Amino acid sequence: MSSRLKRSLSFILGALLALDGLYLISQNKVHLGIILPVIIGMGLIFYALAFDWIQSCIQVNKFRQKIWSGLWTAFFLWLSSVLIFFIYLSSTLNHHLIAPPSTAVIVLGSGIENGQPSLTLKHRLDVSAAYAKQYPQTLLIMTGGLGFQQNISEAEVMSQYLQKQHQIDQSRILLEDKSTSTEQNLKNSQSLLAAHQIALREPIAIATSDFHILRAKAIAERQGYQQIIGLSATTPLYIRYNSWLREYFAFISGWMLNEY
Repeated sequence: MSSRLKRSLSFILGALLALDGLYLISQNKVHLGIILPVIIGMGLIFYALAFDWIQSCIQVNKFRQKIWSGLWTAFFLWLSSVLIFFIYLSSTLNHHLIAPPSTAVIVLGSGIENGQPSLTLKHRLDVSAAYAKQYPQTLLIMTGGLGFQQNISEAEVMSQYLQKQHQIDQSRILLEDKSTSTEQNLKNSQSLLAAHQIALREPIAIATSDFHILRAKAIAERQGYQQIIGLSATTPLYIRYNSWLREYFAFISGWMLNEY
């Protein structure tokens, strides 16, 4: 590959990654799956603009050449692992399965924006509402505590959305409003289930985004949930692959923290 083509491809790819991430950050969406592409994008842009200077520094001796080659090899190996994870994740997505009945649905939070559920969270709530209407005896547990500079919990916002947009009766909705993670969502929900005489051995549904189902189920199984039904909500396209990248790191950190 010619140096001109390398520079052009690096600049174009870098600009796409950086602009995508900066746009999402401007929409108050900040997490590793968004920040990392911005960093990589900026790095590729710098590589394209400073290509000649970088090459002159590398060519000083063979040691620097080996270091540079090693860095690129490590980057492409990491990129390959991300691609494999994406392929595996996409192969598990299925939005067309008919879910069996359950005694309760735990709806996992996904952030609120200006006092309203984020688009991702709305998709989770819409899936939960459709399921709740199909099985009118099922209880729904909204999960999520207070976020930064918020005066209403995520769980309460979720409850209000179901009542106003889907006419779900408030008597069917329970609030778990102390948690800030998937592990806490599921752990704290156990006391609410117990208060309504629902045992962990009974069928319990977990409603979350399609990419998140696998990890949520794994965490739930580790906590003692025995019959888990996954309710899969589609992830908005504009943030889908950033969310998948975030999930890549969440899988690694969850394994390291012994969450599953």
